[in-house]
This record gives sequence, structure tokens and C-alpha cells, in this order.
Amino acid sequence: MERPLRVRELDHVVVRCADPRRTLDFYTRVLGLTEERRLDVIGLVQLRGGASLVDLVPADAPPAFERRNVDHFCLGIEADDMQAVVRWLEAEGVTMLGEPTERYGARGSGPSIYVNDPEGNVVELKLVPRGA
Repeated sequence: MERPLRVRELDHVVVRCADPRRTLDFYTRVLGLTEERRLDVIGLVQLRGGASLVDLVPADAPPAFERRNVDHFCLGIEADDMQAVVRWLEAEGVTMLGEPTERYGARGSGPSIYVNDPEGNVVELKLVPRGA
């Protein structure tokens, strides 16, 4: 039987937040995602970054699933200089996990760096190749 589907991209990631205000500031002001919509009834804030979404929900919201098992997620970024990105993150007090390193991802190899968001989630910021 032929596979009836093809995965094309990462659609969204849902992040539980003990401090929603601080986490929203990190993803919008520090990383530059834009708020797309809110569902106040469940405390959801959806943020857009290119073609993908990062959804923020309160930590005390009823879980969709009991198990959590995510090591990190990766956001493709556009930047002229990865060291300028590092300086920006340092100035913003973002915890970086090591130095920028060449890593492989959906669009091939390129420089990336791991950071912690305010909730302790590991987020990889990976440079998208020019023209990709």
C-alpha cells in the first residue's frame, strides 16, 4: 500500500507556561514572533513565526495528553550574523546552552544555538540558508 501522506513542515508547538507574561515577552519581543490570535476561554495565545506557530497555554490548563516527552524544538531564523544573534540573546539575559555550532536540520546544515525559554524549554535557533 502506498503511503497516503507526506509531511511538509512543522505546523506548531504547544508550550505550557507557569509565567505566561514572561514567556510571551520572550517569544514576541526577544525572538520576534507575532501574536496571531487568542482563545481566552482556555488561555491560549498563538504566535506566528514564518509558516509555523508556537502556542502558549497556562501550565495549569488541563493537559491535552498526560505524557510529555519533547527534548527541544527548532525555529528556523533569518539573520545576517550569528554572532550578532548571540550578542542580542546575551543582552536580553537569555540562557544559551553552548556556542553556535553547525547542525543538520530540515534545510540542511547550518549554524544553530540552543537556548532556554523562560519555562526551561530548550529551543534551537537555526539559521535558514539564504534562498531556502
